[in-house]
Amino acid sequence: MSDVKEPLLPPRPYVVAEAPHRSTIPGRPLFQGLDFLGLKKRGQGVRSWIRIDTSGNYEVLEVDKVTIMKRCDLPARDLRLLDPLFVYPSTILGRERAIVVNLEQIRCIITADEVLLLNSLDSYVLQYVAELQKRLHIKNDMVGNIWHSREQGSSRFPLQSARQESTIDALSNMGQARQKRSIAQADFFNGSSADDLPFEFRALEIALEAACTFLETQATELEIEAYPVLDELTSKISTLNLERVRRLKSRLVALTRRVQKVRDEIEQLMDDDGDMAEMYLTEKKERMEATYFRDHNLYGYNSVGAGFSVSAPVSPACSPTDSSKLERTVSLVRSRHESMKDSENNDEHIQELEMLLEAYFVVIDSTLNKLTSLKEYIDDTEDFINIQLDNVRNQLIQFELLLTTATFVVAIFGVVAGVFGMNIPIALFDEPSAFKWVIIITGASGLLIFVLFLWYFKHRRLMPL
Repeated sequence: MSDVKEPLLPPRPYVVAEAPHRSTIPGRPLFQGLDFLGLKKRGQGVRSWIRIDTSGNYEVLEVDKVTIMKRCDLPARDLRLLDPLFVYPSTILGRERAIVVNLEQIRCIITADEVLLLNSLDSYVLQYVAELQKRLHIKNDMVGNIWHSREQGSSRFPLQSARQESTIDALSNMGQARQKRSIAQADFFNGSSADDLPFEFRALEIALEAACTFLETQATELEIEAYPVLDELTSKISTLNLERVRRLKSRLVALTRRVQKVRDEIEQLMDDDGDMAEMYLTEKKERMEATYFRDHNLYGYNSVGAGFSVSAPVSPACSPTDSSKLERTVSLVRSRHESMKDSENNDEHIQELEMLLEAYFVVIDSTLNKLTSLKEYIDDTEDFINIQLDNVRNQLIQFELLLTTATFVVAIFGVVAGVFGMNIPIALFDEPSAFKWVIIITGASGLLIFVLFLWYFKHRRLMPL
């Protein structure tokens, strides 16, 4: 029988078992279902930015994260603060070439030449753009009027204008800060009232103003809504009113936390002179440009001099090694002189930014005080409600005490009835008026006991009687 079955069964093929972790389909990648390239580029997606230059002109840009990082010289962690997908507290960061601002609805990057603002349909963002354009146009018009008046004055008094030009040429080698102060003083004595704030501080001021206005508006709306609800709760304690107060208190706590964060950020900037000095982007840019042109002119002069001295005999005193040492020494002395001058003028420079921050610190502090007063009013209302509830609870306890005393007095009749209900022959049962006297004596005893309890409660001040 086994010989008959063996031809009917097909031969068993020899299959080599493969490792379970390897793919049976040749040419298929290991992680074909996962798009790692898309995950990598998702954080570098193109976003819409509004660019506003120093003239007030704006345009909408579609750039990615890497381009913004290279353009503003910012690390990725700073741009993460501006990402609307993340929730970060209010922050103002001063970097080498930019100021990163994250204040409520305003998320922007401020440089010495432009403002890059995240494009949004929020009303405060649109108001920020409109207000910045308005102030920049006003500043440009005022500067144009000042230069026009200067040109007229120079045409009327050519000798005086020539003296002014020679004076400016003489002061050009004494530092840009001194030139700015002299120009500002000249504008002041000429009767001009133009604002001397640089571009980055104008943009920062409008951002602070927008954030303070937004928080102040929310605080005012919450205050207008809260006081009637609290007054209604004091007059009528109900579940609906308690739920409304609970929601108001949750909103108040969240808003207070945001206002407190903005206040702490401004106060931290005011307390750190280094951070405030780091935010002078226009001044740093002008200083770098002046250093570049000065070095360029110096090296150009040396190269020309070297060209003329090729045919002349080279003396040991004018060797290239000694000239390079001399240039290094001069540059070192110049850098030390500029660092000492900058350190002396540091306190003077940061005063305008400190005054700007102090003005909005007062505004945000008043908003915080308003929210603190509202929180104290809510706490007082809660204390008043708790006092009322405690009073009602005490009244219920007193009423329960009276009921317990009355129950004890009534229980005396039950005891007497139980005694006389026993099946015991007593001579008192034969008297016709015995039942009446038992009732009278038991009632008088119970009433006396009840009065004694009331006197005890009054004596111990357990209830107001």
